[in-house]
Amino acid sequence: MNDERVYEILAGVFAAERVSTCFALLGDANMNWAAAMAATGCDFVYVRHEHCAVAAAMAYSRTTGKVGVASVTCGPGLTQIMTALPAAVRAHIPLVIFAGEAPVKTSWYNQAIDQKPFVDACGARYVRLQHQKSMRKKIRDAFLLATTKKCPVVVGVPVDLQNEVWQESLEYLASSVELVPTVAPLVPDSDSLSNAVAQIERAEKIVLMAGLGAINAGAGPACKALAGQLGALLATTLPAKGLFFDDAFSIGVAGGFSSDVARKYLIDADLIIAFGSSLSSHNSDAGKLFSADKVLQIDIEPHAISQGREAAKHHLCCDAKIGCDAISKLVAHRDTTHDNYWRSDLIAADIRDTPADSAEFAVEPDLLDPREVVSTLDDLIPENWFTVNSSGHCSCFFAQMKKRPADRFFTLREFGAIGNGLSFAMGVATARPDERVVLFDGDGSLLMHIQELETVLRHKMNMLIVVMNDGAYGSEVHKLRAEGLPEQGSVFGRPSFESIAKGFGATGSTVTSLNQLPALIDQFSKPGNDGSTSVGDSCLAIIDVHVSDKVVSSVIRRSHQQ
Repeated sequence: MNDERVYEILAGVFAAERVSTCFALLGDANMNWAAAMAATGCDFVYVRHEHCAVAAAMAYSRTTGKVGVASVTCGPGLTQIMTALPAAVRAHIPLVIFAGEAPVKTSWYNQAIDQKPFVDACGARYVRLQHQKSMRKKIRDAFLLATTKKCPVVVGVPVDLQNEVWQESLEYLASSVELVPTVAPLVPDSDSLSNAVAQIERAEKIVLMAGLGAINAGAGPACKALAGQLGALLATTLPAKGLFFDDAFSIGVAGGFSSDVARKYLIDADLIIAFGSSLSSHNSDAGKLFSADKVLQIDIEPHAISQGREAAKHHLCCDAKIGCDAISKLVAHRDTTHDNYWRSDLIAADIRDTPADSAEFAVEPDLLDPREVVSTLDDLIPENWFTVNSSGHCSCFFAQMKKRPADRFFTLREFGAIGNGLSFAMGVATARPDERVVLFDGDGSLLMHIQELETVLRHKMNMLIVVMNDGAYGSEVHKLRAEGLPEQGSVFGRPSFESIAKGFGATGSTVTSLNQLPALIDQFSKPGNDGSTSVGDSCLAIIDVHVSDKVVSSVIRRSHQQ
């Protein structure tokens, strides 16, 4: 007679889905399942806050290409992840979250709530398991849904049902991996391709812009070649930043974070060819950089309206690389040997030498200009270190780093929430355990989940955290000043992250001069600077950079000071 409990059977289904890593915070409704999962060989990252479990799983999924898996308990455990879920929905990240549920056979339970409306309100999917006969299939289908729809799915199983003895048969159940259909890359139809080519041939000043869809399709080299063929410049969306980092004609990020030189050429362009981009509002800076009638979108799911505004008037429905190759075969090579506006040595020099932001500010003594900090770090940090850019005022400065390849850069900003940086860095560090991960964050953002420093140390993650410490919530203080309103609610003073780091057992340093940075980066470069014996061992350091709150990012200046 089978004496396995339901939670053991459910853990077996997760194991059959090839789940090897789970981010979790345990409670009554998930701890037995988690113990059974660990017994299958699944590695657990045990965090200190439920939000961080889901946020780390998001970064893990984006970095590895796998379905991210997290687990929280029912009730308050589930409500703690309400910020992470909308971000995962908007970023199209496949997740499965085992959340448990309050027991169904008790008349009262302190943590009982109807969980489904919370998850629905976030745009995620909710799967409730209450009958043994369908439980295994529903979990398999949750993975199938997460994979095919690129969305987070929350699985709720009442804790008392989890602890029951399994009564049903255990016939073979195909995994979602076996059921996901193999889909050939989408090729363009001939009429649409002809229209796209005609649109391109009429244009003179072209920018080829690549998004994550281009990266996923492996279209980077093809886009570079086509840009050369067309005499075009190159750009990327923020999530695809670094795809063309080593090309002399790459103007960097297109959008609200565009540099001065990028804005100039994007505004002047008469055609933007967007490969694998969803064309978000930020991507065009709400239409300030280019209008829909200038955009040719090449994507497997092209659309005219994105985030409430018209995004593109011209479309080619196909895989980004296939579309790029097809266009390349049909358009003529343009003569770029003469004084061509878009591919001349003069333009290459303009792109190379123009500061990302040339505005001048009066920086106080013993404080640093965050733009100079970023430029210095860009020169010092090796290209093969994995960099994570958080949210908040400082993220605009860090987005100007020119030497970060796309496969060593991570950001998620779809919900506009700060406080996620440390969790994202933990997800990346878990996915790349033998690499050095550098988190760029602001003081307010890092403090929101500072408890996870203990998680980083306990799980021996290899991480350097660079904090832009302006003693305030940067975006808010600059907006309040621009509005002429009191700023005290956004100014808190500079906490000592050096002391905080040392309190957790990590290395901490306070930086008030750019001259301090080379030695600190060099120190982190050496294996064993914390007593470890290899690169993969624990190595956590925080560099607390004191920056001036007088330096206002270009994003804030455009939105609130003009």
